Amino acid sequence: MLGEKHSLENDFPELQDVIKQLVESNETFAQDNKTYTALDKEIRVLELNGDPITDEEMHKMKHDRAVLKDSLYQRLVAAKG
Repeated sequence: MLGEKHSLENDFPELQDVIKQLVESNETFAQDNKTYTALDKEIRVLELNGDPITDEEMHKMKHDRAVLKDSLYQRLVAAKG
């Protein structure tokens, strides 16, 4: 869906405590989460503004977001134990 928010907190509400813990204790995770959140916001804004970039550029941004989200999720699952 266009403009849908894909934050880690929205997509993985069961991991909220782990997300908060890693953001506070792991600088790399915190920075990657910040990058992911910014990319997600940029994609939402572009979608809601009529997608003023090429389809190829949008596809790359969404691919990059998915790869980063997968990496963050794997670290969340590992930290949850």
